[in-house]
Amino acid sequence: MGQESRTKFFYTKQQLAKLIWPLLLEQFLAVTMGLADTFMVSSVGEAAVSSVSLVDTINVLVFQILSALASGGAVVVSQYVGQKNTERTKKCAAQLYSVLLISTIALMAVAAAGSRSMLRFIFGRIDDNVMAFAQTYFLISAVSYPFMGAYNAGAALFRAQGNSKISMKASLVMNVINIAGNALLIYGFHMGVLGAALATLAGRIFAAVWVTLQQQKADNPFRIDQISDLKPERQHIRPILSIGIPSGLENGMFQIGKLCVSSLTAALGTSAIAANAVANTVATVANIPGNTMGLAVIPVIGQCLGAGDKNQAKYYGKQLMKTAILGLAAANILVWLFIPGITEIFHLSQAAKIMCIDVIRLFDIFSIFFWALSFTLPQILRSGGDAKYTMSVSILSMWIFRVVLSYFFVLKMDMGLMGVWLGMCIDWICRSIFFLIRFCGGKWMEHHVI
Repeated sequence: MGQESRTKFFYTKQQLAKLIWPLLLEQFLAVTMGLADTFMVSSVGEAAVSSVSLVDTINVLVFQILSALASGGAVVVSQYVGQKNTERTKKCAAQLYSVLLISTIALMAVAAAGSRSMLRFIFGRIDDNVMAFAQTYFLISAVSYPFMGAYNAGAALFRAQGNSKISMKASLVMNVINIAGNALLIYGFHMGVLGAALATLAGRIFAAVWVTLQQQKADNPFRIDQISDLKPERQHIRPILSIGIPSGLENGMFQIGKLCVSSLTAALGTSAIAANAVANTVATVANIPGNTMGLAVIPVIGQCLGAGDKNQAKYYGKQLMKTAILGLAAANILVWLFIPGITEIFHLSQAAKIMCIDVIRLFDIFSIFFWALSFTLPQILRSGGDAKYTMSVSILSMWIFRVVLSYFFVLKMDMGLMGVWLGMCIDWICRSIFFLIRFCGGKWMEHHVI
């Protein structure tokens, strides 16, 4: 490493491992919750699986926005940690809670007031039994939004300290509650989709309460000392939103684009919806290594840049990207090999099973080469404050390639569900090119976040 070998590193290999392994397990557990809902609800029938899948596209939109805001707070706090500015760190921690709680309560109110009309507007005409299940799942999901806001705020702050064990432990118990609740309410009390929604809500309530209690321990340097600290203050919210708003818009427009494509998928019939639901769940499992590194880069890169060390920021960026690509390669190879067996456990029809295997194997090939460059790499850029660039590239690529090409492939080329996934893969290629050029150029490190 030359000069790097004589530099005092912010993170040793042991410290990186201590940060990454709990994040990896947490991501696996988060995916397991969605997998458990899809798998257990599948016993009720394809209409139930379809309804959960459709609502989860909305939930993912909400949670992506929350994650973007939390990441904005984590970037700012991480840079203050690197700068060793304890006072500013505490103030930003309290303001992050305020931003997320206000946002999620507003989202819950909107969702509760217009659940049916929102579902009709987004997904168009779907079967009545799918709509009934979807409305039930959506209403209860909306109640969980403020709890997920509190959980995301606390988890982001612990990660900014390099402590990823807290959110991992919360995720572990949240999943135990969810799976046990599913077993009791779906299989024991035959409550179907309602049972799955209630079990998920219970797990999220626990996670929010437990992480918040850990946040408020006396030995936590980021604890909120008094309620008045939560009063919104522009000077401390502004840097959080300077990262969070572009990232939130990026994630929001990305998910809205996916919703547009979901309405296209819904028009292909219940078998296509069910195949897409299972394929999305499996793909999310394969993405775990990339998502893990996307979370890990925030405290690592943030602290380096907070201390003004651009060389280490770029060095760690390269190392974490290599780890992400290797992890994705291993995960996708395993998925390719086992996807025929995986489809058997979801009670899919033969037509849905064939569609699911075909689109997942297309996904596996492109994911190995382009997923980390499309989604992990922009997290590195955002950690340097380059959120507007990643937003612009992501939104344009999403709408020009994924949305437009999906409609072209499905409606003009008659490619069915495969056309939707091919449009997605072409979108990744475009993103990868622009993000890689930006990273190599180094301009992403020239922003002043704090």
